[in-house]
Amino acid sequence: MRTPATRSIAPVAAAAAALAGVAVLRVRDPHVSGSYGFCPFHELTGWWCPACGGLRATNALAQGDVLASLSSNVFVVPLILGAVLAWVMWVSGRPVRYRPGRIALIVTVAVLLVFTVVRNTSWGSWLAPG
Repeated sequence: MRTPATRSIAPVAAAAAALAGVAVLRVRDPHVSGSYGFCPFHELTGWWCPACGGLRATNALAQGDVLASLSSNVFVVPLILGAVLAWVMWVSGRPVRYRPGRIALIVTVAVLLVFTVVRNTSWGSWLAPG
């Protein structure tokens, strides 16, 4: 059962976990090869997956470098902005109930597939992790 105390602790715990993750990225640089292991998709296929560069992008954002973040993975900035907005709504007591419809899911998957293919071609190499 959710009590008022657990409802007020949950957003704080979520924020603390997110900040701890960012702190780890500040201490251990993801730009150093192998510092966080490897991407299984990249190891198996040689292609950059849609998430490749996400740790580097978050590290760059933690240092205040938005352009470097965008060059590592263009989707991280909007994703983090959406997460912060959802967290603010959660703290303010407004319900965060986003249930994407079928079309939204199809469009999202299509965009991620096109992004993955484009970033792995010579003419889309500027989208590859930096």
